[in-house]
Amino acid sequence: MSDLNCGSGGGATTYPQLRIASVFIILIGSMSGALFPVLATRSSWLHVPKAVFDFAKYFGSGVIIATAFIHLLSPAIDELTSPCLSPAWQEYPYPLALALLSVFSIFIVELVAFRWGTAKLAALGLSHDAHGHGLGALAAHGPEGGIPNDDSTPEKSKEDLESAHDHKHLDLGATGQIIGVFILEFGVLLHSMLIGLTLAVDPNFKILFVVIVFHQSFEGLGVGTRLAHLQLPPRYNYVAICGALLYGITTPLGIAIGLGVQSTYNPNSTTASIVSGVLDSLSAGILLYTGLVELLAHEFIFNKEMINGSNGRVAYALSCMLFGCGIMALLGRWA
Repeated sequence: MSDLNCGSGGGATTYPQLRIASVFIILIGSMSGALFPVLATRSSWLHVPKAVFDFAKYFGSGVIIATAFIHLLSPAIDELTSPCLSPAWQEYPYPLALALLSVFSIFIVELVAFRWGTAKLAALGLSHDAHGHGLGALAAHGPEGGIPNDDSTPEKSKEDLESAHDHKHLDLGATGQIIGVFILEFGVLLHSMLIGLTLAVDPNFKILFVVIVFHQSFEGLGVGTRLAHLQLPPRYNYVAICGALLYGITTPLGIAIGLGVQSTYNPNSTTASIVSGVLDSLSAGILLYTGLVELLAHEFIFNKEMINGSNGRVAYALSCMLFGCGIMALLGRWA
């Protein structure tokens, strides 16, 4: 307890060259993991088998769920029960309460967005799939296969009606998917920024550096495959690329900021513990909701390919997901 430093300063200054190099090394790893799936689906010269995408998609789902529990919720509990904090923080499980708050906040946002989208579709005379069965469905999941409600309308009138509303229909579907990926990315970006700040000043830099390189690459693969499966109109293609680029620069940006305040930033200080603990708790809730509802439920329970698929296909998908979860959980042994 005598070595406890709850004030400012205290950031490690060892391996200065390697810490600076880590900005660029992690930038390459994060960017590669997030951008590769996105570019592969949009490039005519880069042909990636569907089996590879399926592996990356299910592997990434496991990574995201393990990140929520092992790399966000667990550190949040440690940070908000730090001996540097006042005893009042020990009287209630604040990390779990904040994660719970985050889960219900995201649920309410999605519910409002979904009801708004449903009302808009009803005004256009189009139907929707309540469970977003389509591949890559996210968030409000957008409408699928909209058809006029009036079965007595002649076929030609149906086609004219669909053609007249096609642009608005696509916009509503795109909006739902963009909301979903924004929710996922928001939780991941908060986490990425915090681990960048920590890496810049952590005394156990070498071990943490190696772990974070793998961590960010795997997590980037999970985010990238979700971005790659967005089914958006061509004019929204930039959304997936921007999302991948944003993920790629966040941790390096956190490291750069940490290096800039290395002499004054102490990750174990009272203020840093509270800020990190609160943000980690909120991010954990976001990723828990996204991972369990948007990814697991919609990929396995409400996905027609899984419902009608063979037992072998389902077993393969589960194995990929558990493998990603296991690898990411194992990394939690060191970081």
